[in-house]
Amino acid sequence: MIASKKYLVSCVASLLFSRIRAATVASVLGSCAALLLSGAQAATAADDKAPNCLQLSQIDHTEVVDDQTILFYMRGKQIWKNTLPYKCPSLGFEKAFSHKTSTNDYCSVDTITVLYNAGGLREGASCGLGKFTAYTPPPKPDPKPRVVPMDGR
Repeated sequence: MIASKKYLVSCVASLLFSRIRAATVASVLGSCAALLLSGAQAATAADDKAPNCLQLSQIDHTEVVDDQTILFYMRGKQIWKNTLPYKCPSLGFEKAFSHKTSTNDYCSVDTITVLYNAGGLREGASCGLGKFTAYTPPPKPDPKPRVVPMDGR
């Protein structure tokens, strides 16, 4: 995908700095578009079929990890991690947010709003969600290890 982006920049730069016929411009733009589409398809396949949207009715609960990460726990035990493209001020501290929708989904292009609990709920910063990726929690540590006395009892 990085090579595709470099090629696209090269395509655009060559169009901007050269005086070429309109037919050539159309041909170059067509090639650039095809390259971008193929790169996007490869990236989508690599995302392990990550959804663009999560149905609200399938979400059991959410967990705010920090200012840039929210975990969505689904009813079927699947966990989706959403990494916001930028840090969202106070999200990690407040651990609460709202979401307004008319589609009954959380989508990667949606916006959330931090909720402050200061003698009642107040709205704070609004931030865009990022892409959803599958998440597997780290293994739980073993319970307290049994200490065996030196005399073997």
